[in-house]
Amino acid sequence: MKDLIGIIKEQIASFIMVQRLAIYQIRIDNTGNYLGSLWEILNPAIQIFIYWFVFGQGIAGGREVDGMAFLPYLLVGISMWFFMNQGILEGTKAIVNKINMVAKMNFPLSALPSYVLTAKFYAHIILLSIVIIVINFYGFHPTWSYLQIPIMMFSAYMFVFAATLLFSTLAVLIQDIHMIVQSLMRIMFYLSPILWDPKRFLPESLQILLKLNPIHYIADFYRAALLKDEWFIITHWEYTLYFWFVVLVLLYLGSKAHMKFRNQFLDYL
Repeated sequence: MKDLIGIIKEQIASFIMVQRLAIYQIRIDNTGNYLGSLWEILNPAIQIFIYWFVFGQGIAGGREVDGMAFLPYLLVGISMWFFMNQGILEGTKAIVNKINMVAKMNFPLSALPSYVLTAKFYAHIILLSIVIIVINFYGFHPTWSYLQIPIMMFSAYMFVFAATLLFSTLAVLIQDIHMIVQSLMRIMFYLSPILWDPKRFLPESLQILLKLNPIHYIADFYRAALLKDEWFIITHWEYTLYFWFVVLVLLYLGSKAHMKFRNQFLDYL
């Protein structure tokens, strides 16, 4: 627990610096692009259109999914996925790609994944705000369940942070980790209820198995809060406990590995 407490203290101490670096990261990510930061919205919009056309109009034939039109179902799920996928993939490479920053400023190594992740989180806030506006045109108006939005976004952030803390450390020790994580995320995309509803195609036993995937929990949480007027953390409190157990395990393993090897990172690189 000492390692985990140490990581938490470092995150608190570097919080302001992380926010500044995150904003700077967003700027440099779009440097040289004619449309600049607008690509943070255009790129997801193009992908969403393709998924809607292929899966919603093509495979699903325009039928409803989980009792609603396919587009709002897709928008809420995919906006969550873009953040988690990009956050985990970019966060995994954070220490390897940005360790030279530590030599230039008083900055803890554990905060490198944090600021990369936070940059993606800011983009997620903007995209989710647009999604909320769009789903209103489909009859999904704000309700009291919207009060869960900060909780659901915090849950998503904490899972991605816990995963990247572990993966970014392993990426220094084992060069193939990023490729492994990339392949794993591709698998998770199709095993998670992003484009499809497991209740429609799978028996209950397989549905329970798929719910072991924490991304499944986040997808269900987002849709419950934004599309179903459901207090998810109350109606699914057992699932919530399981999710946070997974997050704590990842945080423990990540902090343990990070603290053990951080002084040797430069040797490995």
